[in-house]
Amino acid sequence: MLRTRLTELLGIEHPVVLGGMGGGATGHELVAAVSGAGGFGILSATWLSAEEQAHEVNAIRAQTDRPLGLNHLLCFLHEERFQASLELQPNVISTAWPWSAQDLSGYWKRAHDHRALVMHMVSSVHEAVRAAESGADIIVAQGTEGGGHVGWMGSLVLVPMVVRAVAPIPVVAAGGVADGSGLAAALALGAEGVLLGTRFLATPESPVPDGFKRTIIESDGHDTQLTEIPDIAAGSVWPGAMSRVRRNHFIERWAGREWELRQKRDVVGPELAQARRRDDVDEYTIGTGQTAGLITDLRPAAQIVRETVEQAETIIRQRLAAALAESVSAATR
Repeated sequence: MLRTRLTELLGIEHPVVLGGMGGGATGHELVAAVSGAGGFGILSATWLSAEEQAHEVNAIRAQTDRPLGLNHLLCFLHEERFQASLELQPNVISTAWPWSAQDLSGYWKRAHDHRALVMHMVSSVHEAVRAAESGADIIVAQGTEGGGHVGWMGSLVLVPMVVRAVAPIPVVAAGGVADGSGLAAALALGAEGVLLGTRFLATPESPVPDGFKRTIIESDGHDTQLTEIPDIAAGSVWPGAMSRVRRNHFIERWAGREWELRQKRDVVGPELAQARRRDDVDEYTIGTGQTAGLITDLRPAAQIVRETVEQAETIIRQRLAAALAESVSAATR
């Protein structure tokens, strides 16, 4: 069994975290399945009313007594919803994407006052240092390989840089991880665990449409791109983020015509919502990471947690140990 500072801090069995993905990508079934399997499930609460949050959290706790987290995008923070999350007493308040003027320490003091740890996601070393100085307990370093809103730096470089910058605060690696090889690599880079998004979307418990799940399984990982088109269509602005999405007809139609999309977003926005309701995968935005190329089937979330850890243990014990033994043997000849 893999034991890290993350598992000790969160009181979990496995250093595998479900990202608190917004836009209806997480729900109580998925969160409960991940936490119940010994990982750590996080529910997106950014857009949920106090009543909706209570319903989801109660449903999670009806299925498992394991720890859970609630996620808020600070750039869209709604005071009533944030306070509702605190009062539900999650084990972790998870945050991401703040504006530069926001007082992080103030929000996080309130979380600590409610006995919740703070897990904050960053896409740069500067953001990581800001988070550490503001009192974050855990920092997630998200590489640009991830799906949805991401920064520009790859995980292989970003993770060790963040680890060095914020030590001794534990770091979780995100972006580009979908299996045990990613977990083993993250540990080698100095991280204490991994956060998965796209891999958990391709599960029976995920609330995203079936067509969305099918596109992940069918993808070779090369059909994603960074773009602002989804945010322009939604009329939203994120602080320094691009959106990694599947390159479909909708994205291709508006690429290079972003100026025109801004003029027509009041029409295009409702069309996107209708396309999602009818699950027309070519006509709504599908936030998915490059790890889609590693995902070939639909698997239960609990199985993903267990297999990710088992694969990582095998890699560490066999492949890496064998490589080290061969190096020692060669040096002594």
